Amino acid sequence: MPAPPVGVVGLGQLGGSLAAALVAAGRPVQGWDVDAAARDAAAARGVEITRALSGVVVLAVPLPAMATALDGLTVDPGATVTDLGSVKRPVLETVGATAGSRFVGGHPMCGTERSGHAAVDPDLFSGARWAVCLEPDTELPRWLRVAEVALDAGAAVVPTTAAEHDDAVAAISHVPHLLAAALAAAAGQAGPLALALAAGSFRDGTRVIGSDPGFVRAMVTGNAGPTAAALARVQEQLARPWTDLVADGHAVATRQHGRRDVRVPLERAALLALGRAGGAITRRRAAFVEGWVPDQA
Repeated sequence: MPAPPVGVVGLGQLGGSLAAALVAAGRPVQGWDVDAAARDAAAARGVEITRALSGVVVLAVPLPAMATALDGLTVDPGATVTDLGSVKRPVLETVGATAGSRFVGGHPMCGTERSGHAAVDPDLFSGARWAVCLEPDTELPRWLRVAEVALDAGAAVVPTTAAEHDDAVAAISHVPHLLAAALAAAAGQAGPLALALAAGSFRDGTRVIGSDPGFVRAMVTGNAGPTAAALARVQEQLARPWTDLVADGHAVATRQHGRRDVRVPLERAALLALGRAGGAITRRRAAFVEGWVPDQA
Protein backbone atom coordinates (compact mmCIF):
# COMPACT_ATOMS: atom_id res chain seq x y z
CA MET A 1 0.00 0.00 0.00
CA PRO A 2 1.58 3.35 -0.97
CA ALA A 3 2.47 5.79 1.79
CA PRO A 4 0.01 8.68 2.12
CA PRO A 5 1.09 12.16 1.02
CA VAL A 6 2.53 14.57 3.54
CA GLY A 7 1.33 18.17 3.68
CA VAL A 8 3.72 20.59 5.37
CA VAL A 9 2.37 23.91 6.65
CA GLY A 10 5.31 26.27 7.15
CA LEU A 11 8.28 25.87 4.83
CA GLY A 12 11.02 27.50 6.89
CA GLN A 13 14.03 25.65 8.24
CA LEU A 14 12.20 22.73 9.89
CA GLY A 15 9.23 22.43 7.55
CA GLY A 16 11.25 23.07 4.41
CA SER A 17 13.92 20.60 5.49
CA LEU A 18 11.28 17.97 6.23
CA ALA A 19 9.61 18.51 2.87
CA ALA A 20 12.96 18.24 1.06
CA ALA A 21 13.92 15.08 2.97
CA LEU A 22 10.60 13.41 2.18
CA VAL A 23 10.79 14.33 -1.50
CA ALA A 24 14.25 12.72 -1.57
CA ALA A 25 12.77 9.62 0.11
CA GLY A 26 10.12 9.33 -2.60
CA ARG A 27 7.12 10.53 -0.58
CA PRO A 28 4.56 12.77 -2.31
CA VAL A 29 4.78 16.12 -0.52
CA GLN A 30 2.38 19.06 -0.51
CA GLY A 31 3.18 22.34 1.17
CA TRP A 32 2.05 25.83 2.01
CA ASP A 33 3.61 28.92 3.55
CA VAL A 34 2.38 32.50 3.84
CA ASP A 35 5.78 33.60 2.52
CA ALA A 36 5.90 33.49 -1.27
CA ALA A 37 9.69 33.15 -1.28
CA ALA A 38 9.45 30.06 0.95
CA ARG A 39 6.80 28.59 -1.38
CA ASP A 40 8.99 29.19 -4.42
CA ALA A 41 12.03 27.63 -2.75
CA ALA A 42 10.02 24.53 -1.77
CA ALA A 43 8.51 24.21 -5.24
CA ALA A 44 12.01 24.22 -6.71
CA ARG A 45 12.78 21.20 -4.48
CA GLY A 46 9.81 19.21 -5.77
CA VAL A 47 7.07 20.18 -3.30
CA GLU A 48 3.55 20.63 -4.67
CA ILE A 49 2.43 24.05 -3.46
CA THR A 50 -1.26 23.92 -2.59
CA ARG A 51 -3.79 25.00 0.03
CA ALA A 52 -5.47 21.57 -0.16
CA LEU A 53 -3.70 19.08 2.12
CA SER A 54 -4.23 15.39 2.81
CA GLY A 55 -2.57 12.31 4.24
CA VAL A 56 -0.36 13.43 7.15
CA VAL A 57 -0.50 17.19 7.71
CA VAL A 58 2.51 18.61 9.54
CA LEU A 59 2.34 21.98 11.31
CA ALA A 60 5.84 23.46 11.10
CA VAL A 61 5.03 26.94 12.35
CA PRO A 62 6.05 28.88 15.50
CA LEU A 63 4.24 27.89 18.69
CA PRO A 64 2.08 31.04 18.87
CA ALA A 65 0.79 30.32 15.34
CA MET A 66 -0.13 26.67 15.88
CA ALA A 67 -3.78 27.25 16.73
CA THR A 68 -4.44 29.18 13.51
CA ALA A 69 -1.99 27.44 11.16
CA LEU A 70 -4.75 25.69 9.21
CA ASP A 71 -6.94 28.76 8.77
CA GLY A 72 -7.63 29.31 5.08
CA LEU A 73 -6.46 25.81 4.13
CA THR A 74 -8.52 22.82 3.05
CA VAL A 75 -7.61 19.69 4.99
CA ASP A 76 -9.00 16.29 4.10
CA PRO A 77 -11.34 15.18 6.94
CA GLY A 78 -9.47 11.88 7.22
CA ALA A 79 -6.01 13.43 7.44
CA THR A 80 -3.77 12.86 10.43
CA VAL A 81 -2.46 16.11 11.93
CA THR A 82 0.90 16.42 13.66
CA ASP A 83 3.30 19.23 14.53
CA LEU A 84 7.00 19.97 15.05
CA GLY A 85 6.60 22.20 18.11
CA SER A 86 9.20 22.24 20.86
CA VAL A 87 6.50 22.13 23.58
CA LYS A 88 3.74 19.56 23.46
CA ARG A 89 1.14 20.17 26.18
CA PRO A 90 0.01 23.61 24.91
CA VAL A 91 -0.28 22.26 21.35
CA LEU A 92 -2.25 19.25 22.59
CA GLU A 93 -4.62 21.64 24.38
CA THR A 94 -5.19 23.80 21.27
CA VAL A 95 -4.63 21.87 18.04
CA GLY A 96 -5.47 18.58 19.74
CA ALA A 97 -8.76 19.99 21.00
CA THR A 98 -9.71 20.95 17.43
CA ALA A 99 -8.37 17.93 15.54
CA GLY A 100 -9.43 15.42 18.19
CA SER A 101 -8.27 11.86 17.67
CA ARG A 102 -6.68 12.87 14.35
CA PHE A 103 -3.90 14.74 16.19
CA VAL A 104 -0.54 13.19 17.10
CA GLY A 105 2.03 15.51 18.66
CA GLY A 106 5.63 15.40 17.48
CA HIS A 107 8.98 17.09 18.03
CA PRO A 108 12.20 16.41 16.12
CA MET A 109 15.25 17.13 18.27
CA CYS A 110 17.26 18.99 15.68
CA GLY A 111 17.57 22.41 14.14
CA THR A 112 20.12 25.16 14.40
CA GLU A 113 20.23 28.78 15.49
CA ARG A 114 19.43 29.71 11.88
CA SER A 115 15.88 30.06 10.58
CA GLY A 116 13.88 30.62 7.42
CA HIS A 117 13.80 28.88 4.06
CA ALA A 118 17.44 29.82 3.37
CA ALA A 119 18.42 27.47 6.22
CA VAL A 120 16.72 24.39 4.71
CA ASP A 121 18.82 21.23 4.87
CA PRO A 122 17.44 17.89 3.58
CA ASP A 123 19.82 16.06 5.95
CA LEU A 124 18.69 17.99 9.04
CA PHE A 125 16.81 15.01 10.51
CA SER A 126 19.35 12.32 9.66
CA GLY A 127 20.17 10.46 12.88
CA ALA A 128 18.06 12.80 15.01
CA ARG A 129 15.63 11.71 17.72
CA TRP A 130 12.00 12.53 16.94
CA ALA A 131 9.52 12.39 19.82
CA VAL A 132 6.08 11.15 18.72
CA CYS A 133 3.43 11.47 21.41
CA LEU A 134 1.27 8.54 22.38
CA GLU A 135 -1.57 9.67 24.65
CA PRO A 136 -4.25 7.41 26.15
CA ASP A 137 -6.68 8.32 23.34
CA THR A 138 -4.16 8.34 20.49
CA GLU A 139 -5.20 6.11 17.60
CA LEU A 140 -2.28 3.74 17.01
CA PRO A 141 -2.65 3.68 13.18
CA ARG A 142 -2.33 7.48 13.14
CA TRP A 143 0.63 7.35 15.50
CA LEU A 144 2.31 4.92 13.11
CA ARG A 145 1.68 7.21 10.14
CA VAL A 146 3.47 10.04 11.94
CA ALA A 147 6.27 7.71 13.05
CA GLU A 148 6.76 6.61 9.44
CA VAL A 149 7.13 10.24 8.35
CA ALA A 150 9.90 10.67 10.92
CA LEU A 151 11.59 7.45 9.83
CA ASP A 152 11.41 8.42 6.16
CA ALA A 153 13.09 11.73 7.02
CA GLY A 154 16.01 9.80 8.53
CA ALA A 155 15.17 10.21 12.22
CA ALA A 156 14.75 7.63 14.99
CA VAL A 157 11.38 7.71 16.77
CA VAL A 158 11.05 8.06 20.54
CA PRO A 159 7.55 7.21 21.84
CA THR A 160 6.50 9.44 24.73
CA THR A 161 3.58 11.37 26.17
CA ALA A 162 3.21 15.13 25.91
CA ALA A 163 3.77 15.58 29.65
CA GLU A 164 6.87 13.38 29.77
CA HIS A 165 8.26 15.08 26.67
CA ASP A 166 7.87 18.55 28.17
CA ASP A 167 9.55 17.52 31.43
CA ALA A 168 12.46 15.98 29.53
CA VAL A 169 13.09 18.81 27.06
CA ALA A 170 12.96 21.39 29.84
CA ALA A 171 16.16 19.83 31.19
CA ILE A 172 18.05 19.24 27.95
CA SER A 173 16.80 22.03 25.67
CA HIS A 174 14.92 24.84 27.36
CA VAL A 175 17.23 25.37 30.35
CA PRO A 176 20.32 25.30 28.06
CA HIS A 177 18.82 28.23 26.13
CA LEU A 178 18.41 30.18 29.38
CA LEU A 179 21.92 29.27 30.54
CA ALA A 180 23.32 30.36 27.19
CA ALA A 181 21.54 33.69 27.56
CA ALA A 182 22.84 34.12 31.10
CA LEU A 183 26.39 33.26 30.07
CA ALA A 184 26.31 35.72 27.16
CA ALA A 185 24.82 38.50 29.31
CA ALA A 186 27.35 37.93 32.12
CA ALA A 187 30.24 37.96 29.65
CA GLY A 188 28.92 41.22 28.25
CA GLN A 189 29.04 42.71 31.74
CA ALA A 190 32.65 41.53 32.10
CA GLY A 191 33.66 43.97 29.38
CA PRO A 192 35.33 44.14 25.97
CA LEU A 193 38.49 42.28 27.03
CA ALA A 194 36.50 39.22 28.09
CA LEU A 195 34.57 39.16 24.83
CA ALA A 196 37.77 39.63 22.83
CA LEU A 197 39.33 36.59 24.54
CA ALA A 198 36.23 34.41 24.17
CA ALA A 199 36.96 31.20 22.26
CA GLY A 200 35.59 27.67 21.91
CA SER A 201 34.00 27.10 25.30
CA PHE A 202 32.19 30.44 25.21
CA ARG A 203 31.13 29.91 21.60
CA ASP A 204 29.78 26.44 22.33
CA GLY A 205 28.09 27.56 25.53
CA THR A 206 26.27 30.47 23.89
CA ARG A 207 25.51 29.13 20.41
CA VAL A 208 21.82 28.38 20.94
CA ILE A 209 20.97 31.86 22.17
CA GLY A 210 21.77 33.06 18.67
CA SER A 211 18.31 31.71 17.80
CA ASP A 212 15.40 34.05 17.16
CA PRO A 213 14.55 35.55 20.60
CA GLY A 214 10.84 35.23 19.84
CA PHE A 215 11.25 31.49 19.30
CA VAL A 216 13.15 31.09 22.59
CA ARG A 217 10.63 33.15 24.56
CA ALA A 218 7.70 31.16 23.18
CA MET A 219 9.48 27.89 24.01
CA VAL A 220 10.41 28.63 27.62
CA THR A 221 7.18 30.43 28.51
CA GLY A 222 5.11 27.71 26.85
CA ASN A 223 6.83 25.19 29.13
CA ALA A 224 7.27 27.44 32.15
CA GLY A 225 6.54 24.95 34.93
CA PRO A 226 8.91 22.16 33.87
CA THR A 227 11.55 24.70 32.83
CA ALA A 228 11.46 26.39 36.24
CA ALA A 229 11.77 23.02 37.97
CA ALA A 230 14.71 22.00 35.75
CA LEU A 231 16.40 25.37 36.29
CA ALA A 232 16.05 24.93 40.06
CA ARG A 233 17.90 21.61 39.80
CA VAL A 234 20.73 23.36 37.94
CA GLN A 235 20.90 26.04 40.62
CA GLU A 236 21.13 23.32 43.28
CA GLN A 237 24.03 21.79 41.38
CA LEU A 238 25.85 25.13 41.19
CA ALA A 239 25.60 25.43 44.98
CA ARG A 240 27.56 22.19 45.47
CA PRO A 241 31.34 22.11 46.06
CA TRP A 242 32.84 22.83 42.67
CA THR A 243 35.22 19.86 42.70
CA ASP A 244 32.31 17.46 43.25
CA LEU A 245 30.19 19.22 40.65
CA VAL A 246 32.92 19.04 38.00
CA ALA A 247 33.55 15.36 38.68
CA ASP A 248 29.88 14.38 38.56
CA GLY A 249 29.15 16.47 35.46
CA HIS A 250 32.15 15.02 33.66
CA ALA A 251 31.00 11.49 34.50
CA VAL A 252 27.55 12.09 32.99
CA ALA A 253 28.88 13.84 29.89
CA THR A 254 31.47 11.17 29.11
CA ARG A 255 29.53 8.05 30.05
CA GLN A 256 29.46 5.35 27.41
CA HIS A 257 26.74 2.77 26.91
CA GLY A 258 26.26 0.20 24.24
CA ARG A 259 23.00 -0.47 22.48
CA ARG A 260 20.86 -3.55 22.52
CA ASP A 261 18.59 -4.26 19.54
CA VAL A 262 14.94 -4.86 20.40
CA ARG A 263 11.66 -5.70 18.76
CA VAL A 264 8.60 -4.06 20.29
CA PRO A 265 4.95 -4.99 19.65
CA LEU A 266 2.62 -2.30 18.37
CA GLU A 267 1.09 -1.75 21.77
CA ARG A 268 0.99 1.49 23.75
CA ALA A 269 2.58 0.32 27.02
CA ALA A 270 5.44 -1.45 25.26
CA LEU A 271 6.16 1.53 23.01
CA LEU A 272 6.19 3.98 25.91
CA ALA A 273 8.42 1.66 27.92
CA LEU A 274 10.93 1.80 25.08
CA GLY A 275 10.96 5.58 25.14
CA ARG A 276 11.23 5.78 28.92
CA ALA A 277 14.23 3.44 28.78
CA GLY A 278 16.03 5.90 26.50
CA GLY A 279 15.49 3.83 23.39
CA ALA A 280 14.35 4.65 19.88
CA ILE A 281 12.59 3.03 16.93
CA THR A 282 14.47 2.74 13.65
CA ARG A 283 12.21 0.56 11.49
CA ARG A 284 8.54 -0.36 11.08
CA ARG A 285 7.54 -3.95 10.46
CA ALA A 286 4.09 -5.41 9.87
CA ALA A 287 3.24 -6.36 13.46
CA PHE A 288 6.07 -4.72 15.43
CA VAL A 289 8.80 -2.11 15.31
CA GLU A 290 12.54 -2.54 15.56
CA GLY A 291 14.89 -0.30 17.46
CA TRP A 292 17.31 -0.22 20.34
CA VAL A 293 17.65 0.59 24.02
CA PRO A 294 20.79 1.58 25.92
CA ASP A 295 22.72 -1.39 27.24
CA GLN A 296 23.39 -0.57 30.89
CA ALA A 297 25.57 -3.63 31.49
